[in-house]
This record gives sequence, C-alpha cells and structure tokens, in this order.
Amino acid sequence: MRQDHARARRIAALALVLVLACQHARAAPQLPQMSVVPGGVLSIRLNATEERAPIVTFEGNRTVVLNDAAGWLAVVGLPLSAKPGTASVLVHSGDAPEQRIDFQITEKQYATQSLKVAPAKVNLSKKDLARSAHEHARVLAAFATFTATPPATLQLLQPVPGVRSSSFGLRRIFNNEPRSPHTGMDIAAPTGTEVRAAADGEVLDTGNLFFTGNTVILDHGEGFMTLYAHLSAIDVAPGAHVKTGQVIGKVGATGRVTGPHLHWAVVLNQVDVDPALFLVPGT
Repeated sequence: MRQDHARARRIAALALVLVLACQHARAAPQLPQMSVVPGGVLSIRLNATEERAPIVTFEGNRTVVLNDAAGWLAVVGLPLSAKPGTASVLVHSGDAPEQRIDFQITEKQYATQSLKVAPAKVNLSKKDLARSAHEHARVLAAFATFTATPPATLQLLQPVPGVRSSSFGLRRIFNNEPRSPHTGMDIAAPTGTEVRAAADGEVLDTGNLFFTGNTVILDHGEGFMTLYAHLSAIDVAPGAHVKTGQVIGKVGATGRVTGPHLHWAVVLNQVDVDPALFLVPGT
C-alpha cells in the first residue's frame, strides 16, 4: 500500500512538472524574424538577473523587453536611416551600472522606382504643407507613447488578404527628385474589404490625415504599434481594446493615393520597421 502511495505521489509530481513545462513553453514570446539591417529588427539576450524588467534604450528610445525561461530579451527596431556598422543598446538593470551592448548593422539595398508625374502631385501648397506638418507631429507623438504592459506576441496577422503592391523600404524618385522611402507594406484589396487588427491592442488614435487618409493606430505595448491607412471606414474609437482579427475598418483610397489598398506599418521604439518580419510564418 505504501508503495502504491509513493508511486502515486511520484506520478503527481511528474505531472506537475509537465504542466509547468507546458506553461513555460506557452509563455515563450513569439518573436519576429531577426534582420539586423536598416529597417530591420534585432533580438538580443540580456545579462540581467533582476526580477523586475530592465530598461533598454536604443538611440534614446525605450525598446520592448520580454521575459522567457532563459531570462530577459530586448527586441529593437532599427531605423531605415541607420548606417551600417557598430551600434549599441544601453541596459539599465536595478542598481547595476549601465551596460552597453554593441552589435553590427549590415547593409541592405532596397528597391528604387523612378516616376514622371505632374508637378502638382508632388509639390504641395503652403496650406497642405502646414496641415501635413501638423499631422506628422501628431503621429510622432502617438508613436512616442510607451505603455508598460509588454505585447502578448510580436508575430502578426496580415490585416487583409491580398497581393503586396509595394514593399517596405522602396524609394521613389519623382521627376528626378528622391523622396522618403516607403515606411510600410501596401496590400492591394478592393474598397470595402474588412481590415482586421494584426494583434491584441488598444486603439491609440484615429483620424483623417492628409497623406494617409482615414487612419487607425493600435498600441500593442512597450512601444510596439501598428498603423492602418487609406481606410474607407473606421470602425473603432480611441481607447477601445481590440482582439487579434477584430474588424477595425475597411479598405479604401482616402488620402494621397491612386487606388484602393491598405498601407500597413509596424513601429518599434518609435521607428518604422519592415512588417514582413512580423507576419506569422506561412502567411
């Protein structure tokens, strides 16, 4: 009888270990593909043992910091303007001295497209310039928001089905004048197609903007955000909590566009990064 009780206790203990192991496996963060290039993403393991999350900054902006069975991990967005070569993050952990971790950014050549268009399409009036500058400041202020709750995942659902009509990083040259590179992914879809939240989050801002038309910005935590632009309709309001796959609007052609599509952008530590790195594998 004693042997049976001892055996039962061993089985129960083993079952508890398996349950805890499964819980740890489920808790492991789902990360984007790592691509240490301008516009890419760096995942870096931290030498920090504090129970409280360390603070990690890159170029003065706080980054996402996650915890898994191996410890703390920082996920860092690299701006398109980053120069190839040595860069570093700063780690602040408890009472320990500030730690600097260096890494290497490698070069990447994005595509270039030259177009001849009517001057009125690229040269804005003073009124439009003033409006776009005001709205640009508004968007940057939204991107500067840092909520303490870490994102549930860094793998994202593609917001609409469709063909990618323009990729991240594409640099357009209008009438021999270089313009800023494309900071998102364009997905072609008919007007009225439902646009779905790429991950759980809170609606940070919505509005009709000069360049991006009807726009929704979702905050997923710790400076991780997604932006949805050129919508024909916005179906959520600031402050609302949304779930992955929830309809937040519909595809349109509002703002400065030539046809219906979704412009989808991903932001980490206040910089635009390549959305393709965050798509759930197989999508």
